[in-house]
Formats: sequence, structure tokens, C-alpha cells
Amino acid sequence: RNSEPLLLRLAALPQAVRKSMVIALDLVVCVIAVWISYWLRVDQWEIVTPRALIFAGLAVAVWLAIAVATRTYRSVTRFSGIHTVFAMMRSCALMGAVLAIILFTLRIESVPRTLSVIHPLVFFLAIAGIRVTLARWVVDALRDLKQVSPKRRVLIYGAGITGQQLASSISQERELKVVGFVDRNATMRGNFLEGRPIWHTDDLEFALATESIDEVYLAIPSAKRSIRRAIVERIAQYNNRVRVRVLPSLSQIAAGRVSVNDLRTVEIEELLGRDEVPPNSELMARDIAGRRVLVTGAGGSIGSELCRQILRQGPSTLILAEQSEHALYLIDTELREMLRGEALRCHIQAELVNVADRDQCNRLLEKCRPDTVYHAAAYKHVPLVETNPIAGIRNNVLGTLHTCMAAEASGATKFILVSTDKAVRPTNVMGASKRVCELVVQARAQTQWQTSYCSVRFGNVLGSSGSVIPRFRGQIAAGGPVTITHREATRYFMTIPEASQLVIQAGSLAGHGEILLLDMGQPVRISYLARLMIELSGLTVADEDHPEGDIFIEEVGLRPGEKLVEELLICAASEGTDHPRIVKAREHMLAWEELEPLILELRSSLDEADAVSAIKTLKKLVPEFTLVEKPESHGPSGARRLQSRVASEMVSKG
Repeated sequence: RNSEPLLLRLAALPQAVRKSMVIALDLVVCVIAVWISYWLRVDQWEIVTPRALIFAGLAVAVWLAIAVATRTYRSVTRFSGIHTVFAMMRSCALMGAVLAIILFTLRIESVPRTLSVIHPLVFFLAIAGIRVTLARWVVDALRDLKQVSPKRRVLIYGAGITGQQLASSISQERELKVVGFVDRNATMRGNFLEGRPIWHTDDLEFALATESIDEVYLAIPSAKRSIRRAIVERIAQYNNRVRVRVLPSLSQIAAGRVSVNDLRTVEIEELLGRDEVPPNSELMARDIAGRRVLVTGAGGSIGSELCRQILRQGPSTLILAEQSEHALYLIDTELREMLRGEALRCHIQAELVNVADRDQCNRLLEKCRPDTVYHAAAYKHVPLVETNPIAGIRNNVLGTLHTCMAAEASGATKFILVSTDKAVRPTNVMGASKRVCELVVQARAQTQWQTSYCSVRFGNVLGSSGSVIPRFRGQIAAGGPVTITHREATRYFMTIPEASQLVIQAGSLAGHGEILLLDMGQPVRISYLARLMIELSGLTVADEDHPEGDIFIEEVGLRPGEKLVEELLICAASEGTDHPRIVKAREHMLAWEELEPLILELRSSLDEADAVSAIKTLKKLVPEFTLVEKPESHGPSGARRLQSRVASEMVSKG
């Protein structure tokens, strides 16, 4: 045991012994402060003179009495900070007051009364420096000696108040060590914060290399999505082994201090798409506030988020229509908790119903009599609808038709159809069926004027039930491979909350059968998405150039009916609206007199479960509906051969 470092042996002592050592150190400092005070007062050293000994005994006695009364030694030394300094300042001020009373009352000869001011001040400066700086350093050193595994070296991106608070929180963590900051403010370059250097963003790669950084924490909660994406991509390009973590948004941390516990992994949803535009409150409330609102497909990805957004706009009644009992239960429970948690007032009505059934749909609308209808009920999984065309067409087309007719009969004033970019020049049954839904809405808008109609068309939403992101996450967690359909496949992406907000705002801008398109930003390659998700997980992509990587990306070929590139417009013509992210499409339509016979023909094929006939009718309704040849895909064989070769090499190397 004698061979153990001194600090470890001190750390092993009981707490009472260690506290006694701190008290003894303070008393020694108190005596030394007496000598310094005499030197400052009489310009000579008084070490063992009677008056020095008298005042030293008096100062020690007074300090011990005050320390007991104020519980000075109850605070934990290693957590000493600004609050501890103020507490010590109050104790020393009280000590000075007591000493002044004693000296002015007793009038001890040869002891200057001004020492009651000088000594407490000198004593405070001394113990503050020792207790906050030296003692804290000693305890931190003890903790480091106890630590078996090396600390993870952290670089904080952002040297503002948020970054400073985060660094302070990290200083209490045993496993982490902040080595510096990076900030885009050029005037801060070369300065120090919390004793650690600040680099400019241009020096990011230099800091990553020279400091052997393990993790980068983004302390810029107000940064736009595009800025975060650029930072993450830059770090991954330089060293994809560096983990990136992020703080919550500014609104989430506004109420309290920043803590290391607030950090979380960067989600792919935060990086894709373009920067969001705050919703227009007037457009959000126009068709909702004080009204009875119906949402079909209320338990789905878009439908459930529509319900959340609608509830905050103050409808008098929110009707949830859903054919899945479990999905309806979940959203109904969540919304009722929202009512209590956010002090909202609204009557929520959950209806287990299938709007593709005409009788059920009519009964629902007749009973509820909504003012505004958001029709989000649809089957959206392309491969499943492709292999189950009867069910897909019935649910999508007839569900829309029945809801439209029932909405008109019940006196609804607004009907908003949630559509999809797959309705544009469709190559699958799902897309063609949704284009027919748009035709129904366009035709009904021209047939009567009581109910105003519009369709809102947009692309993929991040994290929805049909999104590739949950599947990629599962594949990465399982160790791969990550499967993509085609290396050139691209898709538009938008977050579910933003898509829902824009649907509501778009519905407020139209009412005569228009098709409104949401600005989806730039399309994203699925192969890029897969690679970025792997790197965000702290892993590397394995390919022919880097066979030692962690996870392979395999091409499995486009699924039946899938496009290589999605579109939002059938015709090139479009015009702007009052919202910067919403445009109005100019596209052909069928009058109700032309559309109705074809819908009846389609219904007959569905009733007879004749898929071939139903698809032929779809092609009559949507002439641009064509099946395309699958683009050539490299398939999984190449990646599997590479995996086998790598495995063989590993075996041969022993």
C-alpha cells in the first residue's frame, strides 16, 4: 500500500478526516493572514510578538465560531464555485464585524483596530484562492487517479453562453474532458474560455487532429438545419469516427441551464430537407379556430400530426376517424393528455370507422357534421398496394369519394385532401389511385359551391410508417447490411410537423379544387441517406475501396411500381401563393359528368374483385399511368461477394 500514489491514499481517508484537513489548512492560512495584515498595517513583520499572538488567537477563535454558525464546512470542496465564494465572503464579512466589535470594546493595547478590516479581507482572498482553485484541482486529480478508462476528449462547437454552461456541466463528469471550443466569431480566435482554447471554424480539422477529439458537441441550439448538416458532413468527411451530439432546440432549453444530460445523438431528421419557415398563425387558424374539424386516418403518420397541430388552433370539436382500433386508441390518449398538459379546451370525439364503407362514412358525417374535413386516410405503401390492388384502390378512391359526398351532404364548408408526389405520372397502383382522388376533388369542386375543395401534394415525410429511415436504423443496429433500392434513387423529404403545418396553411389558401404543392427543397439520394445514417451512428461504410469498414450498403433493385426519381408536377405550369413554401399547380381535370361513369366502372370491378379490370379503368382515368422497366441494379451479389472476400482474407490472416 505504501507504493500507492499519495493522492490515492488521501482519497481513501474517511470524509471526517479529509474535512479536518481542510479546516486545519484554513486555520494555518488564518494565522498567516495575521502576519500579512500586520505587515500591511505597520510595515513590519510581526511573527511571534505578543500582539501578533493575541490577535492570531482571537482571529482563529472568531473564525471557528462563525464557521460553526454558518456551516461553512458543509459544502463539498470539489463542487466549489461562485456560490461557495459568496458564502465565504459573507462569513469573512461577519468575521470582520465581530473582530471590530471586540477590538473597539476591549481596546487591547498595541493591537490596531484597523486589523478588523484588513485581516478578514486578506483571509478571504487567501482561502478563496486555495479552496476554489487548489483544493478543487486536488480533488479532481484524485478522481482522475481513480479512473481506470481514459476520458473521452470533447470539442464544443459554440463558445457562447450555451457552450460555456455545457462545459461547466461536463467538468463534473468523470468520463469526459473538454479540450477546447470552436466558434465562427473570428474575434474569439486564440482566446480562452474556462481555461480552454477557442479555435475558429476554419481551424476545425486542425483541432480534431491535434487534440485527438473523440466527440463534438454542438452547442448552437438556434442554428438552422442546413448549418447543422454542413457541420456534421464536414466532421464525417474528415474523421467519421468522431461522434457528434447536439443540444435541444433553443425553445427547449430556454427555461433552465444547459446540462450534459441534455445532449443527444444527432437525428437524421434534423439534417435532411431545407430550413423550416415558421407557420403563419392566421392561415393555421382560419379553417380551424372555433370550428368542428374531422380528420380521417387520424392514427396515421400525417393524420396524427395533423390532429396535434389542429388541437393547438382551438377547434370547438376534433373528430378522429380511424379504422385501426390500436392507432385510434394511441392518438386519442395522446390528445387528451395534450389537453390537460397544455390547458387547451376542445371536445375530442374518437370514431372507429372505415370511410371506404359508404354507409359507415355517411353515418359518421351525418352524426358529426364537421365544418372542415382533412382527409388523410389512405394506403400509402407502394409495394403492398401493388400486390393488393383491390384493397388499395377501394380504400383510396372510394374512401375519398364517400367522404366528399358525405361532407357535402352534411354541410361541410372545407375539404382538404392529403395527396402525394407519387400521383404525378404514376408508375404504381398507389400513385394512380391517389391521382384519381385528386380528380374526384377537382370535379366535386366544380359541381357545387357549398363545400370548398383542395388537394395538397407533397413527398416523403421523415419517420413515417413507410419511411426508409426506421428500416435503416434497424439494419444499422443489427450490424448491416443496409439495403437500398438503387444507388441513383432520389426522394424528397420533409419532417412530419412541417408537412402537417403546411397542409393546414395550404388548405386555407384554396377552395376551388386547386392542387397545391409543398416546397420539398432539394431531393436526396437514398444512397447518401444510408451513408449519412451509418456515419451518424459512429460507424464506417464498407465497400471495395474500404473493405475494413463496419457496414455494407447493398443494392437490391427497385421494388414493383417504384420510380427512380419522384416528381411534384404533371405539367410545368404553376403559380405562387401568399405562402413562400406553397405553390399552385395548373393541371388537367375531368368534369364530374365524365368522371362519374368511370368511377362506377371502377366500383364494379372492385365489387367483383377483378384486379385486371380495375387497373384498366385506372389507366382510363389516369392516362399518364404507365409501368416502367426497372433500372438496372447492381443488386446484392456484388456486396455479398465483397463480404465473402473480406471474410476469407480475415481467416487467412489468422
